[in-house]
Amino acid sequence: MTTAIDIAKYLPHRAPFLMVDVITHLEERAVETTFKILPDNIFVNPDGFFIEAGLVENAAQNCAAIVAKGFFVDEDLTDKPDAQVIGFISAIKTLKIFELPKAGDVIVTKSSLVSNFATDDYCLCTMHCRTFVGETQLLDGEINLFIQQQVPVAIGSQD
Repeated sequence: MTTAIDIAKYLPHRAPFLMVDVITHLEERAVETTFKILPDNIFVNPDGFFIEAGLVENAAQNCAAIVAKGFFVDEDLTDKPDAQVIGFISAIKTLKIFELPKAGDVIVTKSSLVSNFATDDYCLCTMHCRTFVGETQLLDGEINLFIQQQVPVAIGSQD
């Protein structure tokens, strides 16, 4: 499916830690996203470059769009109300950063699912990621993600 999908439907992240703007392509095992790097982004250094940690976080959020979407929307892409998910990078298997983008650049990140283990409550996956500005490749790597549905805890309830 090629379209412009609001990433907020698929991720728990919000500003200032949201590092993806739009999903431009989404399939069962592949995703492509874009992100415009603004000068006030928390990962832009004083010299105006988007640092390595920002590229890695962008790649992880791009990947999560595939594997976390089942927690946020059903099969026909209808929102699931009150979805609460936690996710993190559980391992960086390989990572090569060739170049850093600058504030003002629009980066395109393309990821594909290498392996996936999913239950109703959590997902473990390996993703292959590549990030570009135009034709210039910035990042290439494989990361593992862990994503889990959170169960609301009643505070002050008695057993």
